[in-house]
Formats: sequence, structure tokens, C-alpha cells
Amino acid sequence: ADTYYYGAVWSPDSKKLLWSDRAQRLRYVDVDTKTVTTVAENPDSRFFQYDWSPDSQWITWTHNERGTLSKIMLHRVTDGDTLAVTDGWYAANSPAFSDDGKWLLFASARDYRPYYSATEWNHAYVDMERVYMVALAKDTPSPFAPKSDEVALPKEDAKPNENGSPEKPDGKLAQDSDAGKNSDAPGKTKTENQKSKITVKVDTDGLAERIVALPITASNYSGLRMIGDKVYYRRLPAGQVGGGGGGEGFGAAAASRSVVAFYDLKQQKETELGNFDGYEITANGKRMLVRSGRNYHLIDTPSARTELKPESRLDFSGLELVLDRRAEWTQIFDESWRQMRDFFYAPNLHGVDWPAQKAKYSALLPHVASRNDLTYLIGEMISELNAGHAYVGGGDRPMAPRVKTGLLGAEVSRDPASRAYRIDRILRDPNWLDKVASPLAAMGVNVNEGDYILAVNGRPVRELANLYTALIGTVGQQVVLRVNATPADEGARDVTIVPIADESSLYYEAWVRKNIAYVAEKTGGKVGYLHIPDMGPGGLNEFVRRFYPQLNKQALVIDVRGNGGGNVSPQIIERLRRELAMVNMSRNGTPTTNPSHMLLGPKVTLLNEYSASDGDIFPFRFREHGLGRLVGKRSWGGVVGIQNTLPFTDGGDLRKPEFAPYAKDGKNWVMEGHGVDPDIVVDNDPAREFRGEDQQLDKAIEVILEELKTKGQTLPPPPPWPVKA
Repeated sequence: ADTYYYGAVWSPDSKKLLWSDRAQRLRYVDVDTKTVTTVAENPDSRFFQYDWSPDSQWITWTHNERGTLSKIMLHRVTDGDTLAVTDGWYAANSPAFSDDGKWLLFASARDYRPYYSATEWNHAYVDMERVYMVALAKDTPSPFAPKSDEVALPKEDAKPNENGSPEKPDGKLAQDSDAGKNSDAPGKTKTENQKSKITVKVDTDGLAERIVALPITASNYSGLRMIGDKVYYRRLPAGQVGGGGGGEGFGAAAASRSVVAFYDLKQQKETELGNFDGYEITANGKRMLVRSGRNYHLIDTPSARTELKPESRLDFSGLELVLDRRAEWTQIFDESWRQMRDFFYAPNLHGVDWPAQKAKYSALLPHVASRNDLTYLIGEMISELNAGHAYVGGGDRPMAPRVKTGLLGAEVSRDPASRAYRIDRILRDPNWLDKVASPLAAMGVNVNEGDYILAVNGRPVRELANLYTALIGTVGQQVVLRVNATPADEGARDVTIVPIADESSLYYEAWVRKNIAYVAEKTGGKVGYLHIPDMGPGGLNEFVRRFYPQLNKQALVIDVRGNGGGNVSPQIIERLRRELAMVNMSRNGTPTTNPSHMLLGPKVTLLNEYSASDGDIFPFRFREHGLGRLVGKRSWGGVVGIQNTLPFTDGGDLRKPEFAPYAKDGKNWVMEGHGVDPDIVVDNDPAREFRGEDQQLDKAIEVILEELKTKGQTLPPPPPWPVKA
């Protein structure tokens, strides 16, 4: 194929196959004639959601369009007519026909309920969707139409004849009146025969006016399916991004669980089937495949809350695969090459002769002996494109079990004479930061710097080659340390601690606190400091945690050295860009900025060669918007963006550089392969840095103090109170 194909969907009559591709086309092929028909093309986006009507005569899909919101579309196969079911005022997705062809279902974000931020006067919208139904024909009655409260008269009952069989007033047997309804379809059930005779009727006039909403909780919906009077769906409420709970987002938070449910139009009530992660209903509507975690269950399509039973779980333990690994590795190699060909942001592939590269590296395929070899080979091939964010990994590769060594959250050294271990430094943090707290700093342990560790779980450390040999495999377990103020057993005591697996967050916290204190000391408390480690949820947490408590400072040093990237730099830059419009004053108060939460004074950003991806983009934005000067070293220079991996047979992962920024004047591509140059170049001397000096930070302090002399801002005092007598 000349481009990548996405998921194919058979028409219900099995005569046509519908798919989309990376060329951003939606197409189907007639199986008999082999004719390929293009349903739609979209220069703005690919097609990911599409489906057939039950009579195979209509196609529906989600259409994403730049500058407006997504729409639901309909296309008639017979004449190629296409119409929009929804407009661009409300985002819509997940279209699906009802099994009887009378309704088109979709999810749409039309519930506006703002959340106000707890950190500043700002808003966010979440859980905006409900499930909507549009009646395709004008004569389809609304399921929510008022019901008559009149009592219907009973019909004349069938009376038994002389043989005891029920007889209707016209003399026919009751069972005979139903028999023969399917006489034109021998071997078919009534339901199957009715389904085969479905004809979907679409009255385009007033289509948008026949949209009704299910009265269910606003959330996020997918997997819509309507069988009879029941509308099935999966609901996933919005949850916290990243961590949450346990103190500043470092602790574990209850993840948002999805719910599979249905709404009964006849009973007009919702029934939650359970907290399942996904589901699929068979074509005849009789069976449901449910995913819960890593388990799959096959059950009858439920009409009430369902408890998954062990006997319904699909047992895959007996599955065996006869695998030709070399054939699989060749396929994965070829697939990786094709994906880069079809998805790389620049269609010229940076001028690289891509077929030649395939020939060059495929020559080494016969020598590949493991998935790790294959990953290395693919990595070498895609590196020829000279682009950042080209990653390969994962797959069916052997993983040796790792035994974690327990760590104490402290620095220790060995006393040569006694061979005891002296506690030189405890990485202290507030204990409510439970995920990063040092075990030796826990309440009740009462161990101090300068104390000695004499034994671990009863084993004298003087007999150990290394203290940590006694801490292998102890992460999360209780360990008894014998400690003393001197390297002697007399007067020693036992303390119980729980070792941790990683001390990096403790060192990071200590480093940031040290820099905050250092900047405050060197500037007389005038200048604040914050570090943003990445441009994801963790980095956003650090910004919020450090920015708002320092709004009383006159200037700010923003440090993005070592920033690992992400995508939140626009949010942070917007907060830093706020401009003063007026000053607020209340009785017995002090002047405050309007808009609120502003830091008026000058700002400086620190960057280095490890400021990567969105860590590149942040200083670029900072300079572009005139927020201040850049100090340090040129950034990493990798800004071509990636999306999720496409599937590989062994579960491997390939990230393809798919979109890139260019200058707003259209003259050149920016940052990629070069990075962002600082205004003032400062390269930390390794020896001096090892001794604790930070020349880059010192230069930032020097620059900010100089700018405070001319660019410092203070709020003016209020004018005289108005007199309106």
C-alpha cells in the first residue's frame, strides 16, 4: 500500500469494506466489483470514527475541522449525497446507528458547568458530554413524548375452540396468525428476518431539530449501541491528570473508573451494569464481551446490574503460538520503515533516500538474534532522518527480574576504625509528602545527623562489605536499625524504618529549596526562584506550588534546566504574560493587581542543553513574548511532536515525529536540530559545580538585580477617595 490503513469495517450485508488512511481519506471497496469509492477527504484531520447503517446504504463518521468543533456526518452510498447532522457549535463524536435504523446516536459536549480554579481566578470545563439521538425520519415518534393517562379498553380475548386451542374472533387459531410471518425466509428467526428487511429512511429536512438527549449524567461517553429500547454506552468521568492526594499530587489517588450502562427508553431509567473498562456487543445483540482490567468475560447481554462470575471469564492460559521470530522481526522492521514513510512530518523525509536506507539496514536483518538487536537496528535506521522524538522500544523482549535495594534517604560514610556507618546527611522533607519522605526523618525515629548505624536487622554492619547488602529486597518492608550517637554498642537503641526505592525526589526537593534560599539571600529577599522539571502534570504541580507563594517578590528567576518536556508550556506562559489593567483597593486593605495573581517585576529564565522538547519551547515562547532574558546554554533542540504508537505484532512501540513548528512569519522551521540560544551564555565549570557553585544561577541573579534598577514595578498608592456629596 502507498499509505497506512486504519481499521476496516464490514458493511452488515458483507458486500463492502470501509476504512480510512493516513492520506486522510474515508473510502470503501465493493467486494464484487473491486471498485474503490472515496466517501470523504479531510485536509485538517484523519478519520478515526466511522460506521455503517444496518441496511448498508448509509455511512456515518466524525468530521474534525480546523477552526470549529467536530461534526457528525452522513453519506448515502447510492448517490454519494453527504450532509452534516450536527453543526460546529458543539463537539460531537462516536456516531452509531440503532439496530433498527431509526436513530443515529452520538456523544456531544453540550453541558456547560465551569469549575473555578482553587489557585487563581480561572476556569475549566470537564464532563461536558451526554448521549444524543437524532430521529432519521420525520414520522419517528419521540421516546420522551408525553404519555396518555387514559386507560385502554381490554381487547376481546381469544376463546378456546372445541380442541382447546385459542381461537380469535375471526375464527383463526391464535398461533396460526403468527405462523407464516417468516415463511418467506426459511430457517431464519423473526428477529433476523426483520433485520434483513431494514430500510433506513433519512428525511434531511429538519434533521437537526429532531435531536433528543438522554437524561443521564454529563460525563464522557463512547461505545454507543442501541438494541431495541435500550441504549448501551461506556461512561468515563474526568479524573485528575497525573497524581493527586497524599500531599501535592505525589501520593496515590483513586483513579477514575469507567462505567458500562444502558438507558431503557421504555422505562425511562438508567441501569449501571458495572465498573468495566470496555465492552463489545455481538452483531445479533445477544452476547456481550466485557473487559475488566486484564480479564475478558463473555456474558449474555445484560438487562440489570451484572456481577462478573469466574465461569464467564475467558481462559487464555491454554493458548499457544508457533512463532517464526525471524519472520516476525522482518515484518516489524518493514512496518517501522513504512510508518516513518507515511507519518513523518516532512513528506520529503528531510531529503533522505528512504528506500535506500531500508535496503542498507535490512541487509543486517539475518544477523538479528533478539528483539533487543531488532530495536537497535530500527533505531539506527530512523536516526538517519536526523530528527528528535524518533523512538523505538518495547516488544517481546526478555526482562530479567529486578530486586530493589532499600534506601534510607540519607548519605552515610564508613568509620574506618569501627566500620560503623556515620549518618552524614538526612534528606529531610515535610512528612506529609509521604511519597518522598526520608525513612530516617519519619516521626518517632529520632535519628540525627552524626549518629551511627551499627546493625541492620541484627546483622552487625562491621561484618558487611557494604551497608546496602543488608538492605537488598527491603523496599516497603520494616527494617530494624541499631543506632547510637557513637560508633559503640553501649547505649545503642533500635529503631524501625521502612526503606524506599528511590531517593531522587528527595535530592530534587533539597536542591530546589537550597536554590530558593540562595536567591533570597543574594537578593535581600527581593527575588523569587522556581524550577520546572518537566512540562507535564509534575512540572505544572511544581510551578503552581512555587509560583503563587512568591507573588510578593519583586522579580522571579524561572529555571527550566533539565526540563524533560511535555505540553503545558502555553499554560505557564499565559500566566506569566498577564498585564496589569487596573489596581483594586478595599477599605483597610492594600492595593492588589487586577487581573489577580500577577508578578509585576522582571523575570529571567535559566536553560541548558538538557532543556528538551517543550523544555525547548518554553524559553522560545518566553523570549518571543518579551518576558525577559535567557541565561545558560543552548537548549536540546528537539521539538517535532509525537503521538501514540501504532500497533505492532509483539506489542512494540515506535514514536514518529509527526508535527513541527515554524516561525510565525513563515520563513523557517524553528528550534528543531538547533535549540534555543540564550541571550547570555554561561557554561557551568564541572569542578566548580561539584563544589556546589552554580555559575548560571549566579549570572541570573546578577542580571535580575540589574534589571530591578530600571524595570522594577510597584503598585501606585490609591488616589483620594471619591467625594460624591
